[in-house]
Amino acid sequence: MNIASELKLTAVTKDSKKTAGDALVIGVGQQSGAPVLLDSPLSAKDAKALADSLPLLGITGGADEVRRLPGLEGATAEVLVLTGVGRLPSDGTLTQEALRRAAGAAIRQLIGLDSVTIALPAATVADAAAVAEGAAMGAYSYDEHRSARAAKDGSPAKQPVKSVTVVTPVAQDRQLKAALSRASILGRGVNITRTLVNQPPSHLYPETFAQAAKDLSKGLPIKVTVLDEKRLEKEGYGGILGVGKGSSRQPRLVKVEYSPNSAKKSLAFVGKGITFDSGGLSLKPAAGMQTMKLDMAGAAVVLSAVLAIAELGLPVKVTGWLCLAENMPSGSAQRPSDVMTTYGGRTVEVLNTDAEGRLVMADALAAASEEAPDALLDIATLTGAQMIALGRRVSGVMGDDDVVDAVKGAADRSGELFWPMPLPEELRPSLDSQVADIANIGEKFGGMMTAAVFLREFVGEVNGRKIPWAHLDIAGPAFNEGAPYGYTPKEGTGVGVRTLLAYAEDVAATK
Repeated sequence: MNIASELKLTAVTKDSKKTAGDALVIGVGQQSGAPVLLDSPLSAKDAKALADSLPLLGITGGADEVRRLPGLEGATAEVLVLTGVGRLPSDGTLTQEALRRAAGAAIRQLIGLDSVTIALPAATVADAAAVAEGAAMGAYSYDEHRSARAAKDGSPAKQPVKSVTVVTPVAQDRQLKAALSRASILGRGVNITRTLVNQPPSHLYPETFAQAAKDLSKGLPIKVTVLDEKRLEKEGYGGILGVGKGSSRQPRLVKVEYSPNSAKKSLAFVGKGITFDSGGLSLKPAAGMQTMKLDMAGAAVVLSAVLAIAELGLPVKVTGWLCLAENMPSGSAQRPSDVMTTYGGRTVEVLNTDAEGRLVMADALAAASEEAPDALLDIATLTGAQMIALGRRVSGVMGDDDVVDAVKGAADRSGELFWPMPLPEELRPSLDSQVADIANIGEKFGGMMTAAVFLREFVGEVNGRKIPWAHLDIAGPAFNEGAPYGYTPKEGTGVGVRTLLAYAEDVAATK
């Protein structure tokens, strides 16, 4: 598996026309329906000439609009790039997410260039960091399985931008160096997630995913423990084993631990890792399987988040649980009406084998609870109902109010779209089983919430109190089937990594 190296990020305060690079990026917004050139280091003469030319060039300043023009006279950059930021607020101040998306859109569409200078309005460290984050997430491509023959001229695929310089008046601020380092690490984490999601199921399955976790953790203060099918059976992980029974590729539970001596709080992250979901004997329609390599995105997010947290050296203990299985139909597959015993002894009647993610996660939630973390988060591409409720770009978050609020706050600051959803008590009776402790499906309407109610049953207690918990459903946002936008490419998006990292940072900062 090829993982791209981190984007090199630097900052300067000097005139960007004199800054070396293949391209210079500046911003264009929309105001009263007309394009407006944003503040930049261009001379007043150059800025006026360019601003007057915008309507003639058909440039609108809309979000995701990226246009290339010849470089300005006297500039070292051969290409001038205009990137749209969309409608400008009344005070003209751009949000950090607008900066991320504008920078990301430019870098994504400048693939093939080596170095780029970005001169968007970034007056503060936080703004400059947002530009850097957008660039780091935009510098991504996935071409691991393309041969040279795929290109008409036989040339290798174009590579993402390798180096970005951010023009900002706070380039000398001591805090910016750390912010740029974080942006680079964050971008790498998002891109690792994307690459794992984009891997075909012929190459990524439980055993190879577990090996990838080991390989990616090398050089970091992380302990990786892999439970194979024999150990899973010995220790009673019936959920993971049950889902993986139909495949020739045996399941795994991977425990990824980061435990610094300075940690005063502990977190547990549980990720769904179905490396391919056929639906099992409750077989999906053929069209419904075409994107089901994505069903391990939650586990990829958890792994990448732990890697980033460890690389940043946050003073918080974090344990990631990757629940890895392939859900396939065969003579050995679990059947509708089977009863399985999950880790910890709770029994589940399997009424639908395509509701498998909650089964593998039930094992890990119970196991993680035994370690009594201060908070327990799970993340999964769990239900199609998430997309019905919130669409393809907004993820759902459910659980205990305090944790949900904290997750929502972390998501808002990091630029990811999460929306709190309730867990109505009337949904629990629909999961009652006549033959087991609980059934794996219940009320059809509000299925995203019903699935969360099921998962809540497996969250343990400490001293008679439930462990603070939240469930993140990223079914739609984890995989982009449409056109690229902002810093987001087609297919794997990496959504969730930023939120888990920001949440861990908040917990680490709590006294």
